[in-house]
Amino acid sequence: MASTVWKGYISFGLVSVPIRLFVAARDTHISFHQMHEVCGSRIKQQLFCPVCERVVQRNEIVKGFEVDKTHSIKVEEQELRDLQPASSEVMEIVQFVKSEDLDPIYFDASYYSVPEPPGKRAYALLLKTMEEKQVSAVAKITLHQHERIVTIRPYDNGLALHTMYYAEEVREVPEYGEDGKTEVNPKELALAGQFVDGLTQKFDPTEFKDTYEERVAQLIESKSEGKAAPEATKKIHLAPVIDLMEALQKSLAKKGVAPVATKEKEKEKGTKKAPEKVREISAGEKKPVKRETSARPRRKVG
Repeated sequence: MASTVWKGYISFGLVSVPIRLFVAARDTHISFHQMHEVCGSRIKQQLFCPVCERVVQRNEIVKGFEVDKTHSIKVEEQELRDLQPASSEVMEIVQFVKSEDLDPIYFDASYYSVPEPPGKRAYALLLKTMEEKQVSAVAKITLHQHERIVTIRPYDNGLALHTMYYAEEVREVPEYGEDGKTEVNPKELALAGQFVDGLTQKFDPTEFKDTYEERVAQLIESKSEGKAAPEATKKIHLAPVIDLMEALQKSLAKKGVAPVATKEKEKEKGTKKAPEKVREISAGEKKPVKRETSARPRRKVG
């Protein structure tokens, strides 16, 4: 059974909805231990105090902050709890926004919200209203001793939450966006557009698998059974692209997509009229007489 990561209220206006939050997505990967190569035993990490020159137990550890190299301060857990904002228990909706206005670069972790029995009607009301208006909500919540911005949106008959980064947490890279000033050849753009059209389809996340994780699992299984390790993955060697048009045409051919120019030629070829067949006249058959039509005299004006 999934464990609750937060318990509190969604508040909008004077309405409060008791909910619980559950993690919606989490990384899954094979983790390794550190082992002593000589004997194969697992390594234990110990906490050592260089001043007392001894190993320190977990119950002797407290939180601290280094003010400078010569001075540190101790911070008590109760002192931190006393500073927790209202958002540690109540997630107040401060605004509603159009979903397309939310830039995904600000998104972090995802959660499912589940209403407590007393709040099911209010939860359903909020859900249906947001679905009809096609909006997402913005609120604040304190999770793991950090106050975070969250966006709440209708998802699969419920309300999903996404924690978001603050504006100052989104980094800037000076070199990013410089290529947007580069001029693009219209013909290359047309071919690239065809390649994109050929790969455009509805997204289905079940089609994608972590092949590296699968191969690591195969390696562990093989070694545990005393078998040889799987063959190494063949490296892809990419040659520098010198002629973009040629590279794009080859990419289209590999995907079985004919370039526009080729399609137009085939279309012209299919619509071109075939030459009329000339009927051969047998011996003794008279040739049809072609009547000559005299041109009408032009009417004089005036």
